[in-house]
Amino acid sequence: MRPREQSKGQDDLFRSRLDQIIDMRHELVRLGGLIDWPLLGARLGEVYTDAPGQSPLPTRLMAGLAILKHMHGLSDEELVDTTVQEKAIAFPTDAKLMNRARELLVRLAKQHGVKLRQGYPKVGRLALMKHQRYAHAKQFKRARRELRRLATYLGRVIRDIDRQVRHVPALDAIFRPSLFLASRVREQKRGERGRKVYSIHAPEVECIGKGKPHKPYEFGVKVSVATTVAASRGGQFVLAAKALPGSPYDGHTLTTVIPHIERIVGHEIQRVIADKGYRGHGAPAPYDMRVHASEQRRGVTASIKRELWRRSAVEPVIGHLKSEHRLGRNFLGGSAGDAINTVLAAVGYNFARLVAWLRGLWCALLAAAQLSASPWTDARSASSDHGQRWGSGRDDSTRRAVHHRSRKYRAADHDCRRH
Repeated sequence: MRPREQSKGQDDLFRSRLDQIIDMRHELVRLGGLIDWPLLGARLGEVYTDAPGQSPLPTRLMAGLAILKHMHGLSDEELVDTTVQEKAIAFPTDAKLMNRARELLVRLAKQHGVKLRQGYPKVGRLALMKHQRYAHAKQFKRARRELRRLATYLGRVIRDIDRQVRHVPALDAIFRPSLFLASRVREQKRGERGRKVYSIHAPEVECIGKGKPHKPYEFGVKVSVATTVAASRGGQFVLAAKALPGSPYDGHTLTTVIPHIERIVGHEIQRVIADKGYRGHGAPAPYDMRVHASEQRRGVTASIKRELWRRSAVEPVIGHLKSEHRLGRNFLGGSAGDAINTVLAAVGYNFARLVAWLRGLWCALLAAAQLSASPWTDARSASSDHGQRWGSGRDDSTRRAVHHRSRKYRAADHDCRRH
């Protein structure tokens, strides 16, 4: 259903006003006053449906909570790199996937009144435990025997359900996606080409190898992150972040990523700096001559070489996105959840940078205001009249001025933390 209108701030007999509870001088309150909430409400309200069961909370509340959650972990030249946004799934093995698929089908049959000959709950768990123990002890012949037993149990359940729902269109529409997924799990083999199932509850998960010695394979979706070459006053902001399902080659992602970045920044990109993984990128014209990869020799001027030295500046940005803004593990379901979590992580990172910059600016202004009345200038002139260098051979008046200045700095820092 549609989100309800947010309260206009009228007094309530049993509730206190929010502006009487919180500190209206807080940085987040001031930042919230600068966001165009009506625009966000209009754009996000378009995707709401009138179906029952969905929480009709205000759009501003949900958007603000999502921004806060990803904030706290709860230029013409761009740096582009890819990383893997891992899904919140267990490490996939054939035995665990087969047992999980059997449990899913048995539970679905109980929910819709389909009576099975046997669900294999006890012997299925026992076969899974034996397979894991034999594999750990490197008794692979016995482990393969238990794996075949799990495949047999899953096949019997699939065939039993298929016989009963095949001629009932209502049940067939309910069971057919789960039966197809379970059949894929049972038939897939190690080393085969093409898409495989790595999770029952998240079949969109892909296996991606980035060449990391400590983590050869990661299970999730590839994400492209773009930042500016030169850091701004507030830090290294994220210009664009986009999930790229299908595990494409890094160089081939530029065809999708470059128009996405230009649509966000509002002007044409003049230069793209990337790592060696983007060699042979095949970017469309005129960007084919504007992409420069690491260790490139042809067409590299002095300015391009300086920018190539800055290429690694995108790596700490990706590290912060993963460790502090929930890009490292995605708990949202489906391919849409991958795209949403990617954008929210980038938004939370940028908001955190803005808040940190505003906090530093406020501290500097407060310190300047506190020190404007200090006798720093008079003490320095008195020291120069005595022919002494500042910092050595201080007299009593100079020492008192320095002590007074340090007290002022401590008071300014305390006020900054309090505000």
